[in-house]
Amino acid sequence: MGLFQEIREEYEVIRKRDPAIHSIREVFLYPSFQVMRAYRKAHRAYLKGQFFRARWISQRAARKTNIEIHPGATIGKGFFIDHGTGVIIGETSVIGNNVTLYQGVTLGGTGKETGKRHPTLEDNVMISAGAKILGSITIGENSKVGAGSVVIRDVPPNCTVVGVPGRIVRRNNKRICCEDMDQVDLPDPVWDDICVLQREHSELVNRIIDLEQETKQLREALEKKEEE
Repeated sequence: MGLFQEIREEYEVIRKRDPAIHSIREVFLYPSFQVMRAYRKAHRAYLKGQFFRARWISQRAARKTNIEIHPGATIGKGFFIDHGTGVIIGETSVIGNNVTLYQGVTLGGTGKETGKRHPTLEDNVMISAGAKILGSITIGENSKVGAGSVVIRDVPPNCTVVGVPGRIVRRNNKRICCEDMDQVDLPDPVWDDICVLQREHSELVNRIIDLEQETKQLREALEKKEEE
């Protein structure tokens, strides 16, 4: 793939997902573009067994962009890192097509595994800012992981995951468009549980009030009967 084609494809990816870009020349300034160019070179060297050269290229890119992608990782087409600061992608990570990562995302290991130690992200996955995906797990296609979540178990396709540890709070068969960059309008299971508890509490209070009223009426009726 030539440089011009790389720039054109990267511009199309960024244009769809980042409203801040206004011209194709800005692509050169994006850390995502810079680190991916370095990653491609490093990955080719890694596949040839040139491990020192691969790491040398990737570490130079990490110092320049603050994005660390191990040259052994496998990354598909349409990959985009928004902002990028603090992103870490481990050696055995596998990333599908049209995947988006935000700043502070870690695709890491648990320290307890050998071989395949890092996550697999299937097509059209979005990982929000600060999320940590740990271990040899799979995030199914068209899924979202909420900001700050920590995911340590497999996630089926078409799901939304939030929390620490990550919980699946939405599961349906609707495809999530890869251009949907919404990190905010995600389900909040804790707030949902609070709302349920508040509703149940109100129902119990109302029931107690009713019982107290019924008890008072019954007592008054008994007292009246005794007086007669």
